[in-house]
Amino acid sequence: MAAAASTAVVIFLGHAGSAQTPEPKPGAQRQQPEGGPQRQQPEGEAPKKIDEYAEAAKVLGGPAANPECMWFGRRAISLLWNDDLDTAFRHLELYERFGCPPEHIQVTFRCVVRQGKLDPKSGEALSARVHACWINPALEPSAAAASVPPTTTNR
Repeated sequence: MAAAASTAVVIFLGHAGSAQTPEPKPGAQRQQPEGGPQRQQPEGEAPKKIDEYAEAAKVLGGPAANPECMWFGRRAISLLWNDDLDTAFRHLELYERFGCPPEHIQVTFRCVVRQGKLDPKSGEALSARVHACWINPALEPSAAAASVPPTTTNR
């Protein structure tokens, strides 16, 4: 019994040692930036978000240009577009809790709807439209949206 237990311990310790991360090869070590390790962001992600926020601050000013307002507001509008009302309302509650202007949601959603239909398979198209309308809620409908005939009739 004691021999079996000691054999199990030796096997366990052997596997535990080999499961650890091997030491990096000399010359292949990555240098940490000052201030310690930081989360790696996909290339182009961080500058894009900073540019969006800077653009909004330049064009809009006020609380609608705050990053937290943009984050919650644009998501709420996308959720409204996709008929996920429960989640959209939860985002709107947080949006208002941060002191963001509720009227900006209304005019932005109106702009998104006025632009016309979107390809449901293209998630980026909705995101781009919501951002464009967030920055400029008075955006005129595109020519493509204006040429699409309405699907309902008044009777």
